[in-house]
Amino acid sequence: MAGMFIGEYTFKVDGKGRMSIPADYRRELEQNDPDWTEGLRPKIAVVYGGPKQSYLECHTAGDFKALAAEIAAMERGSMERRILERMVLGAAVMTEIDPDGRLVLPQRLREKIALDGEAKFIGGGQTFQIWKPETFEAEDQARIDSWLGDRDDDFDIYSLLAKKGG
Repeated sequence: MAGMFIGEYTFKVDGKGRMSIPADYRRELEQNDPDWTEGLRPKIAVVYGGPKQSYLECHTAGDFKALAAEIAAMERGSMERRILERMVLGAAVMTEIDPDGRLVLPQRLREKIALDGEAKFIGGGQTFQIWKPETFEAEDQARIDSWLGDRDDDFDIYSLLAKKGG
């Protein structure tokens, strides 16, 4: 079952762009790669997005294939489809985990998010993100502060689930 990327982790990034991937993330990548079997390397789709995106969004191979199918099912020629084709499919790199459980990010992706020294992994359920730790701390706190705004100190975050209708 896809969707179990949880938690926050920080790992060192070496000069070649190699970084460890959390062990539970590796298991999720293996389980959700339709071509993976024992002894093979699981694939991962890294979406680097548009110029304003300051993180890398990582998908399992299976999730990314499903996402591509959703985009392909949209109306041909529609602006929404073209935007998604460009910002998701065109701004993605398919790679694999190395035998030591590491992800090797190409230099252009590291440069896009100014990644050096350390990488912060943030679980997002179906996907996970890779951030420069300082960028994450600044943007995440600003986003939360803005969104929480005038809500009471005892605001129950789980109350948002009821708004979905569940």
